[in-house]
Amino acid sequence: MDNGKKYYSIFAPSTSEERKQNFVSYWAFSQQHNGLLFEKDKDLEKKRAKLKSFQENPVRSRQPLIDSEGFYRNYIKLQDDPEQLDRKTLLMTCIYKFARHEWVGISGAWDAVPSFADSKTITDKISRVHLAEEFCHKRLFNEMLRTFHLEKIEWVPLGPISQMVYTFFPKLPEVIVSPLAFVTEMMGITFYQQLDDLFDEVLSDEPEACQRCRELLHEIMVDELAHIGQRRNFLGPIGTKLSQMIVPLMFRMFFHDIPEIRILFDTNKMIKDGLAFDFSTIPHELMEKTWVPSYCQA
Repeated sequence: MDNGKKYYSIFAPSTSEERKQNFVSYWAFSQQHNGLLFEKDKDLEKKRAKLKSFQENPVRSRQPLIDSEGFYRNYIKLQDDPEQLDRKTLLMTCIYKFARHEWVGISGAWDAVPSFADSKTITDKISRVHLAEEFCHKRLFNEMLRTFHLEKIEWVPLGPISQMVYTFFPKLPEVIVSPLAFVTEMMGITFYQQLDDLFDEVLSDEPEACQRCRELLHEIMVDELAHIGQRRNFLGPIGTKLSQMIVPLMFRMFFHDIPEIRILFDTNKMIKDGLAFDFSTIPHELMEKTWVPSYCQA
């Protein structure tokens, strides 16, 4: 898909002055986009209202999953042969596992970055609100799963090693964290693009539920698109080059931890799309709602 506009690569060069101006621009966008931060609840005013709207106007699939017990048996840790699970169940366990990784990662970062009251710089404020957005995404994913009558989901920590990695990651020096954090945002958007396409294929017999899942996903994608630009803004020339180099390795390491992905998704295409990303493949209606760095706008 081409939205008709031209953009420069997300890896396009930028000056320190451009990045400084773009932090100011992003912060203005973020305040308008999110409204007030409810820090105690890790929530945002406009995100809370949007979730409430979805919950007060629920959509549920005409039929539960063929194998709901299979979902609950496999959604935290895969127990069965994934080739033997139906694709709809497999898609739901995959969505949970991806969202769970995101949730655990941001939980570690939330405890490591300054509170809003203690934020001394605009980048500190941006980081705090960014994390609150990610907590809102977990709630949207939960609503996505509930669309298929999956009401008994528990959000549990990862294994001890993964949990330790996510706990210590945000405590690393910024010069290391920034490229890695940027690449994780790239993983998110390439995953969401393929997920968007998969909805039409896997959920074709549930048009209303498919549409609701897409609406929830697009709420997440609008934020994720802005996060890509925001995290790119932390990178100078060396960090940008380093992030480009580690895209294949990080994508493969992360997605290897979710067995469902090798059946449902094309990891090689996600890597290719990540390296070539320039916003032009994003639907126009999403681009109208998000934020793009000035140095990526052709």
